Amino acid sequence: MKRNLQTLFMLTRKRSIQFLIGAFFLYLVLVTLEIPLVFKTDFTTVATRTPKLLSEEDSLLKESPARPLKTVSNADSPSQLARRSVVSGLVLNDAVFESNANDGSLELYKLVKRARQMGRRLWTDLESGKLRTVVSKPENRSSSCPGSVSLSGKDALGVVPLPCGLTLGSHVTIVGKPLAARPDFEPNIAVVTENEPVMVSQFVVELQGLKTVDGEEPPRVFHFNPRLKGDWSGKPVIELNTCYRMQWGSALRCDGWKSKADDDTVDRMVKCEKWIRDDEQHLEESKSTWWLKRLIGRTKKVNVDWPFPFSEGKLFVLTISAGLEGYHVTVDGRHVASFPYRAGFTLEDATGLSLAGDIDVHSVFAASLPSSHPSFSPQRHLEFSTRWRAQPLPDSGVELFVGVLSAGNHFSERMAVRKSWMQHRLVKSGAVVARFFVALHARQEINVELKKEADFFGDIVIVPYLDNYDLVVLKTVAICEYGVHTVSAKYIMKGDDDTFVRVDAVISEARKVPDDTSFYIGNINYYHKPLRYGKWAVTYEEWPEEDYPPYANGPGYILSSDIARYIVSEFEMHKLRLFKMEDVSMGMWVEQFNRSKAVHYSHSLNFCQFGCIEDYYTAHYQSPRQMMCLWDKLQRQTRPQCCDVR
Repeated sequence: MKRNLQTLFMLTRKRSIQFLIGAFFLYLVLVTLEIPLVFKTDFTTVATRTPKLLSEEDSLLKESPARPLKTVSNADSPSQLARRSVVSGLVLNDAVFESNANDGSLELYKLVKRARQMGRRLWTDLESGKLRTVVSKPENRSSSCPGSVSLSGKDALGVVPLPCGLTLGSHVTIVGKPLAARPDFEPNIAVVTENEPVMVSQFVVELQGLKTVDGEEPPRVFHFNPRLKGDWSGKPVIELNTCYRMQWGSALRCDGWKSKADDDTVDRMVKCEKWIRDDEQHLEESKSTWWLKRLIGRTKKVNVDWPFPFSEGKLFVLTISAGLEGYHVTVDGRHVASFPYRAGFTLEDATGLSLAGDIDVHSVFAASLPSSHPSFSPQRHLEFSTRWRAQPLPDSGVELFVGVLSAGNHFSERMAVRKSWMQHRLVKSGAVVARFFVALHARQEINVELKKEADFFGDIVIVPYLDNYDLVVLKTVAICEYGVHTVSAKYIMKGDDDTFVRVDAVISEARKVPDDTSFYIGNINYYHKPLRYGKWAVTYEEWPEEDYPPYANGPGYILSSDIARYIVSEFEMHKLRLFKMEDVSMGMWVEQFNRSKAVHYSHSLNFCQFGCIEDYYTAHYQSPRQMMCLWDKLQRQTRPQCCDVR
């Protein structure tokens, strides 16, 4: 019995060992066959399946094709994509900008390539997270603003910084001497006959704002321009004005006649004082009879006639002071002119004093300056409140998509748009979607703040190239791409961040066109010709044709979605011709589309190119304060009305 048990135990032990050996070999077989399969599938998928936002950005930076990108993004609903998408889906790679056609685009394409390469480096550095500490240092700069500024001689030439702008009671004094008149064959202020020069002596004193973006001039908060030899009027004159985004306001001209008593005053001072004019016939008589009138008592008030405040080669002391209602100008202690503050500008905006023209500057002195600037950093205009966040994108397509062109450091402009027309009920309900399209700024600290803004508000689409005024056309193509591929919009509108949009009026105009009709709506220019000379000259290499196609002004126009889809398709197939003027480019693309399918062109002056008119659809060149003013008026009044002119 005992022997039988020992035999059974040995057999069982042998079978256990055999079973374990068999299991071990089976394990080896499984490991040999299965592990490579796992590494080839599941682990690889997990390793390469990065979050959608990172995949999108990386694919753009590594020049991956658009088709796989769209396959990845389609796994999400549109609302999820909206929360994650920061970078435009427009693919910018070298193949897109290989131009073999003789259409004048070669130089522009070279510029695009450089801007794209620099933008890629900027975005890579930004995504690395190494730049987060860069922006914390300049925050304390406002505490170091001096209470006065004093410069003399050559140091006073050009632009004199006023670090924290001006405040009530601030004053700026310039001591200088107008230069002798010079012959000018092409003066901008006078009418000339052929080959006959005009004698010109003029200078400009300006309070300017910070330069906003490449290609734009700094805003003129206050412009003071004495013209000693006169202008088109033929008489000495002083012109006062403001300028925002290269758009001049209505000028105040002081030409020697005192402002009328019923005219508005500035701090109870007249806008223009009187001085002796050459065309006053009674001057000699008034001089000869002045003592006689005094002796017989016909007047109790002594009227003193002053000459024009400036003379060639004569030293003057000019002071600009900031009052309660406007700027006051005195020359040699005598009040000359007063200029009321205009909507859209504040004293703190005047961060520089510019002196130019026919003037010999001896010294500049500014005093009673503010010690701090409430908006020294542009990003301080941002209000990080969930109230201003963009609504999630609806799962189905939207009726109208509005793409708004903006620059990286236009923080206040974007904030004003968010708080004004982007609060319209159609936008809040999701029937209309609006997004800002921004390229990267040359200053990386601006880009850091821009990305924070984009992540928080969810309404910014970054087009990853270095911003350039001649490359705005890329943002326009990106607007079309987003409107077609991301939101599937029925209508697509392009605007600017200084354009106020009456959303209900715009969508009503689009609805007037039958559904099966392609259309192009805006303030359309017909038979315009390119300028061949001057600041905005277009060379024959850039545009060889003598005429532009019909095109709508850039501040605001609407397209049917089929035209936008055609533009994106042509761009992706590397067949889209680019031109540095984005509005002309759009007119060119619409004209090309019109060859295969008829386009309905609709022209309306209510899409304002310059400023604002009553019953506007869009109002252009509106400062952040004017945007809020227009929105406030639109809320309180049934008929849209403009705010103050500049």
